[in-house]
Amino acid sequence: MECSSTPTLRRTGRRRIQTLLVGLTLSAMSLSASAQPDAMGADCGCLWEGSFSEVAPETDLVILGEVQNTKGNAVDLLPERILKGTFWLDSLRVWMQARDYCRPPATAFPPGSRWVMALSQIREVPEDGFDPFTPNESFGRREDYVLSSCGGYWLRVNDNTATGNLVPEMPRFYHQPDMSPVLIDLIAGFMAGTVSQDALVEASRDRPEEVDALILDTRSFLRDQEDWLPDDDAEENPPPPDSP
Repeated sequence: MECSSTPTLRRTGRRRIQTLLVGLTLSAMSLSASAQPDAMGADCGCLWEGSFSEVAPETDLVILGEVQNTKGNAVDLLPERILKGTFWLDSLRVWMQARDYCRPPATAFPPGSRWVMALSQIREVPEDGFDPFTPNESFGRREDYVLSSCGGYWLRVNDNTATGNLVPEMPRFYHQPDMSPVLIDLIAGFMAGTVSQDALVEASRDRPEEVDALILDTRSFLRDQEDWLPDDDAEENPPPPDSP
């Protein structure tokens, strides 16, 4: 006699496999959608300082956060995780491009988007850095932070992975090159000194053909399971038992 829990187990198995397939498909789509066709900041005049793995260890604060809002040339971040340094406030203001400052435009970081940013703290404001007539367009306020466009100072976050100019082999001034998404925990391990740069390089290698092959294999596996993984509708609404 078949155990009464078998339909539930079958349904759970099917859904888990389908979830895996969807996840793989989305990963493959993110690889093709993450490419940034144009260089950002190349016309600023600054020299390329390096990828994220090269510049982030030298900054004051490395933070994972969500953009709450944009005001002028600044964005406010809701901190989620500190990867380097300390920060205790509920919100963090990051000043972006204005005048001839070598920073990315604030419009590149829309509200709701999530990022890992390697930031430098503003310790002194130039004499012409603040105009009371345009307080939202300025160099920034003392003790706030700035984001440079002269290196891989930011990574785009999707769920628990990130993409961006992460390792030295990536092209200069391209902040969303073709790459495989890298786990935030791996990046955090690098910042903590427990993960090597070589490990980041290996994790970031673009492998779309392998992902496609895995998706095809998973689809084939699903087709082979039709005999023992019945449709969800049939399991949730079984036919009435035969009359005696």
